This record gives sequence, C-alpha cells and structure tokens, in this order.
Amino acid sequence: MVKDIETKVVKAKKASIELSDVSEEVKNRALEAMAKALDRERKAIIEANLKDLEYAAELKKTGKLTQALVDRLKVTDSKVDGMIAGIRDVIGLKDPVGDTLATLELDNDLILYQVSCPIGLIGVIFESRPDVVPQVMSLCLKSGNATIFKGGSEARESNRTIFEILVKAIESTEGMPKGAFQLMETREEIMSLLSLDAYVDLLIPRGSNEFVKFIQDNTKIPVLGHTSGICHIYVDEFADLDTAWKVCFDAKVQYPAVCNAIETLLINRKIAEAFLPKMAEMYIGAGVELRCDEDSYSLLAEKGLSPLSRATEEDWSLEYNDLILSIKLVDTIKAAIDHINTFGSHHTDGIITENISRRKEFIGLIDSSSVMVNASTRFADGYRYGKGAEVGISTNKIHSRGPVGMEGLLIYKYILMGKGQVVADYAGENAKPYTHRKLDLKFEDVD
Repeated sequence: MVKDIETKVVKAKKASIELSDVSEEVKNRALEAMAKALDRERKAIIEANLKDLEYAAELKKTGKLTQALVDRLKVTDSKVDGMIAGIRDVIGLKDPVGDTLATLELDNDLILYQVSCPIGLIGVIFESRPDVVPQVMSLCLKSGNATIFKGGSEARESNRTIFEILVKAIESTEGMPKGAFQLMETREEIMSLLSLDAYVDLLIPRGSNEFVKFIQDNTKIPVLGHTSGICHIYVDEFADLDTAWKVCFDAKVQYPAVCNAIETLLINRKIAEAFLPKMAEMYIGAGVELRCDEDSYSLLAEKGLSPLSRATEEDWSLEYNDLILSIKLVDTIKAAIDHINTFGSHHTDGIITENISRRKEFIGLIDSSSVMVNASTRFADGYRYGKGAEVGISTNKIHSRGPVGMEGLLIYKYILMGKGQVVADYAGENAKPYTHRKLDLKFEDVD
C-alpha cells in the first residue's frame, strides 16, 4: 500500500515540473475543457452524489454526521453551474507564473530578478463538499501546481466521479502533462501521504478543528490552513439597528455549516434592549438555538422569548457549524475586542457601528485574517474576494493569510543574469562595490 501511494506521489511530483512551464494558453484550454466536461457529465455527477447522500443519511442516523454536513455534501444542478462558473472565473484571471516581483542591479550587467513560480506538489485534504475538487484543481492548474486530492469517505462517489471527469479533460488537452493530479480515497493512503515530506511541498487541510489539528500534528510537511472558524460580530452602541439585524442574521443563518459563519454575537449593553429581542426573534424563527450569558438570558426571558439556554464557559471556544449561537453582553468595545482575541480563532470577525473612531479601534486591534465593518462575515471567501475560487482560508501569519487564492499557491525564485562576473572581484582589498540599484525591468523582456 505505502509503495503504491509513493508511486502516485512521485508521478505527480515529476509532472509538477512539466506543469510549472506550461503556457497560459494551454492552461486556459485545459480549464475550458474541464468546464465543458462538467456540463456534459452533470447527470453522472448527480447520480454519484445520490449514492453519497444515501450513505450520509445512514451516518446521520448514527450521529456520525450532522444535517449541516449532509447539506454541504449535496450536489444539485445549480451546484454544478457554480463549479463551471468558478472554473471560467479562473480562466479570466491573469497567469501569475513568471511575474517579476522585483529587479535589482548588483553591478553593471549583473541583474537579479525575483520571479514568481509554483510551489510544486500540493496535497489537499478535505471533508464533505465535492465542489472543492473543481475549485482547487482549477486554481492549482492555473498556478502550475500538481495536486494530490483526498476527500472524506462520505463524498467518495462524488469526488471520484468529478475527479475522473476533470482529469480526463485535462489530459486530453494537448500540451498538458499526465499524472499531475492524483486522487486518494482511504485513511491508510492519507497516513502514507503525511510521511512523504520528500515529495509533497505543502498540505492544505479543509475540515473540522480536530481534523486540521490532526494533520498538523502528524506531518513534517508545511500546512496551510485554520484549525477552526470561531467568528464573532460585535454590535456597538453606535450601530444602525436595521444594519445590525440584517447582517447578524445573514452571518449565522445564510449557511451555518461553514467556517465564516458567526458562532458568538457580542452586544454592547447600552444597545441590548433595543437590539437583542428582535434579533433573538429572528434567530428563533429560523431555528437557531440561542446559548446566552446570564445578562442576555435575563433580558430575553423577561420578554417571554423561548427556547433559550444558558451558555457555559466552553461555548465561547466552540465552532458549532450548525444553527447554534452563543450571545454575550459587554460593557465596552475593549471588552468585545478582548473576548474576540481571547476566544476567537483569528479567522473572521466583524463590528456593526456608525462611529468612525470605534471602527478604527476595532480594525486596529482585532487580530484576525479578515475584519468586517457593517458587513457579514460570510463574505470571507476566495470567490467573493475576487480570487476566482479558494483553496482554503489561512489563519497563519506567514506566506498567506485569509481566503487563499492563486497567490497562496506561488512562491518565487531568484534569477541572476550576468556576463562572467565572479565573487572574487567583489571581495578583498580592491573589491568592486555593489550598486544595489532598483530597476524597472521585467524578466520576461530579457533576450
């Protein structure tokens, strides 16, 4: 088994070298072939997905899968349309490979270029959501990265069908290397992959807190991702109430099973009576379970609202990924900021306020990869950020942060163009000086 996995990985690693040098024109043709293949084969995709949904229903009965995760798994015609649109958005993005990031003259006719290039071989490990396959494959292809995919067992039929359709389209495109994209389907395969740090350059896990933490703890391969999405909105005393009701409802209810949905709502005590009862009515009407601190519980109970439950200390650190929300009243914006920086996961947090100084204070002090002002946290997404799609969301503070598109799949190399210069001439008693002059030159224009 391990040898078989290594063979797949080595094949993809070799193909990554070829893929890194494929022209934009060929990559775009392959992407268009992918989009057309999905459209042509949508019936096969939906039929495969129905098998997964049957299996997921059994998992739900035994408590191994929540309804929210079952919903994420479902593929419909509109979901296929979204996959196709995402691929075509990537076609419209500029090819990022080979961009000149900086040019420095070391001396006459000794020019140093910093040029963008693919990372190499990326492993993407994800749960549920079969639409991850076309999203990530399109971004990796356009950025010249070979990719190993491993999805959850609950989406096996969907993942396999979509993967095979896309790879057939890619490899039938003239000029595209074969073997750059590989699929793994078992837990044993993923454990083998985690040990292959000699070949895999980056891992991107997408899933639960426990899942991402497990990946991070069991590999030497660099990991890009976030362990959880504990997101907040703070409703300031200077909030516009109509804005607050609308935004806070969307941030929890529009799609509760994703990492950018809020898990805790913080409310300034001075605005609580005017804001919270109507907000709670809206949530309860949408089926949201409210877990309240003592003050918010008392306020809502006095208004006769139910059902309610009391939040525990553990609730402030939980990612529900479901129609559950914890609520807390705070006295000051500082208390809200302290709570978010203490209990949050540095993913996405927002403020509702019309006060400029409050807005600036919140933006400056919140240590999160995305900060929203009078807007839903659900906007923290690669597609919505104009990246075509995303490979994941990172709370790391090195390389990439926030929704990661193609820019997070690139690194750079240095290219020094000279005419026989040697270091000996720049050392010793009569050393030549370096000019170290920045130039406005592009490596692509070098003859």
